[in-house]
Amino acid sequence: DLKKVPGNIPPDIVKLDLSHNKIRQLRAKEFEDVSELKILNLNSNGIAYIDPAAFSGLNNLEELDLSNNSLQNLEYGVLEDLYFLKILWLRENPWRCDYNIHYLFYWLKHHYNVHYSGLECKVPEEYKGWSVGKYVRSYYEECPKDKLPIYPETFDLDKEDEEWERHKEQSVQTVKKHGVIVTVIG
Repeated sequence: DLKKVPGNIPPDIVKLDLSHNKIRQLRAKEFEDVSELKILNLNSNGIAYIDPAAFSGLNNLEELDLSNNSLQNLEYGVLEDLYFLKILWLRENPWRCDYNIHYLFYWLKHHYNVHYSGLECKVPEEYKGWSVGKYVRSYYEECPKDKLPIYPETFDLDKEDEEWERHKEQSVQTVKKHGVIVTVIG
């Protein structure tokens, strides 16, 4: 029945299970004193808000479970300190597919070594059941051509989630396009 992250966590702990409590929000620097933490389970708490600095200092975290909470999006910066994250559980959250979901989607896209699951639109109703990736691609398809980024064709290269997973498993490829070398590591 914890309502907040306890302050007396041993600093050398590597696995912390705070699942099935009543933690509704994560404040800034909640975990700064447990920098050795590798696995953090926050499943089933009803978390609706995570401060952008909540995970500050968790430089060694490898697995984070945020599933079965009340998260609709993650603010810019929430995941920035998670340099070694490998697994991110996101299932059973009411992800809101609007512009605010873009940070999470692009963070995951640029951290291709992070395996994640459960990023599916729940609201608004017209996007319910869509993968967030499909929603983001549709968002750019609806933009007028003169409002698209410099290289809009990069959005056409996006794969569906399952295809992207298979793509990540392929060997390293280097391609030169528009004078830029792009390396895909998977």
